[in-house]
Amino acid sequence: QVQLVESGGGSVQAGGSLTLSCTVSGTITESDDRGWYRQAPGQDRELVARVTAGGTKIYGGSVKGRFTVSRDNAKNTVTLQMDSLKPEDTAVYYCHLFAIISRQDHWGQGTQVIVSV
Repeated sequence: QVQLVESGGGSVQAGGSLTLSCTVSGTITESDDRGWYRQAPGQDRELVARVTAGGTKIYGGSVKGRFTVSRDNAKNTVTLQMDSLKPEDTAVYYCHLFAIISRQDHWGQGTQVIVSV
């Protein structure tokens, strides 16, 4: 059973920074993509950033140049460094793992990020 546990959410003023971390536990026997999605109230869940199994980093358009995603396969973690935060970044952020061969999605429970003006 794969489990994803996020940490690091909270409240910050606009222009500030936060770091989100996600620890992946359980047995993963295939290649996977890992990353972060977010969902604001009344909106669809959207991609923030992810790292493919091959190490390619993909960012959502609104966070390019401000957020940095990284993964540490040895520690089984995926991290999102968020800089120059804006009020529109306010959302629940979800850690995500996509198992490539079985095409299974795994989600964390979500962590709240609030950016105030």
